[in-house]
Amino acid sequence: MKLAVLLCSALAVCHGAEVKQSRKFPNYFVFGVGTAAYQIEGAWNEDGKGENIWDYLTHTNPSAIVDQSNGDIACDSYHNYKRDIEMLRELGVSVYRFSVSWSRILPEGLSYYINEAGITYYNNLIDELLKYNIQPMITIYHWDLPQRLQELGGFMNPLIADWFEDYARIVFKTFGDRVKFFATFNEPSEICSGYGSLGKAPMLNETGFGDYLCARNLLLAHAKAYHLYNDEFRPTQGGVIGFILAVSSTEPLTDSEEDKFAVELYSQATWGIYTDPIYSKEGGFPKELVERVAAKSAAQGYSRSRLPDFSEEEKAFILGTSDFFGVNHYSGSYVSQTLYTSQHAIPSALDDIEMGTYAPDEWLQSASSWFQLMPNSVHIFLKLINARYPGVRIYITENGWSSREGIVDEDRVNYYRSALEGVLDALDEGINVHGYLAWSLMDNFEWMAGYSERFGLYEVDFNDPNRTRTPRKSAFIYKNIMKTRMVDHDYEPESYVMTIDEGH
Repeated sequence: MKLAVLLCSALAVCHGAEVKQSRKFPNYFVFGVGTAAYQIEGAWNEDGKGENIWDYLTHTNPSAIVDQSNGDIACDSYHNYKRDIEMLRELGVSVYRFSVSWSRILPEGLSYYINEAGITYYNNLIDELLKYNIQPMITIYHWDLPQRLQELGGFMNPLIADWFEDYARIVFKTFGDRVKFFATFNEPSEICSGYGSLGKAPMLNETGFGDYLCARNLLLAHAKAYHLYNDEFRPTQGGVIGFILAVSSTEPLTDSEEDKFAVELYSQATWGIYTDPIYSKEGGFPKELVERVAAKSAAQGYSRSRLPDFSEEEKAFILGTSDFFGVNHYSGSYVSQTLYTSQHAIPSALDDIEMGTYAPDEWLQSASSWFQLMPNSVHIFLKLINARYPGVRIYITENGWSSREGIVDEDRVNYYRSALEGVLDALDEGINVHGYLAWSLMDNFEWMAGYSERFGLYEVDFNDPNRTRTPRKSAFIYKNIMKTRMVDHDYEPESYVMTIDEGH
């Protein structure tokens, strides 16, 4: 049955699709697309920008990147932002999520020197968006820590909370008169993986220690920025501020109680560690995870837990510090304790939870090794979030499909249709979903994968000095969904010539 559902979504011939086509997204529901500074801007050392941890990694250790590339030029959006906005107008989006570069605004990371050229760039971008009635959503931090701050310990240094608060103050003060939609951090699990593995910059690989220290310090940094906005800027600016998590869809491999608990513990370890302190009733890290890591730490001979808990005062300070639940979603898997192997590093977060994941070979494989299409994945993860935090306001801030080069991207087309049907299913069940932002506007630098994986609605020619952007078929399909506020499985573009509709 699960394979049948997969094939149904992959081939876009789902039984009952005609019935589902009549469902419309509610008027309050917003559509948009997203990008991130390091992935698209380029201009890595222009106009006073400082070095960040991805500049440093790709220049000093290029072999860490699959194709040995970097973001020095990327999509060259620093010089081509008006073309980017033209693409947004072609699509007809209402929201554009982008990140501001900490090292472009504060080249040394600290607030004693502000780079006015960086401020000017983002002011121009914001003003151009508003000129065409596109709402900017700023991600304050999307993985590109100033290298100078990393040399001082980065997210393993408790002072990161103060440094981030200073940076956030400049962002709110400078852009908050026009920007009403902020997120502090994008995917803290990926940020912290750079301290507990070799999977992201700064590749410290302090497994089972660095990732937990990072989680604690990052949450305090987030809370400081939230309270700063709430106390000093919200009364006059009237915006909202939230937090963006990566959440995978997980289901138990079997109906056993052990596997059902495995799903819960896996959720705690991969995203609940960041969300329970903010969205739960009690605050603090998830109880079972705290107990598991403490027991593991003791058994390994450590005098205290490798997961440093919060004080009661800190728990209260962090609790409730988000106006919405921003969620990035891609893949899913089955989870079971029976799949646990001893191959994980000891100590490590994966060893602490003692379980494994499984994705059947039948699931459609994207261009990313970590990303297989789990049937009904979007609906599943929305139910997971709502079950954990009933009624929380959810924005899907990233969702998309990776492929290789090519304009006719049928798998991506089918993925978006299936994903948005999953959103409609969740809405039908009363789950409080308020928006969907596709990832991504265009192909870009995909971190450790370089340019070997493509997520864009627009294809970018990285061999062209002008970085020409060309709409894929999926761009036309997504445009039609936004325009009609329905998922029409029969719609086909008449041509691949993209135009700007009246009013955009």
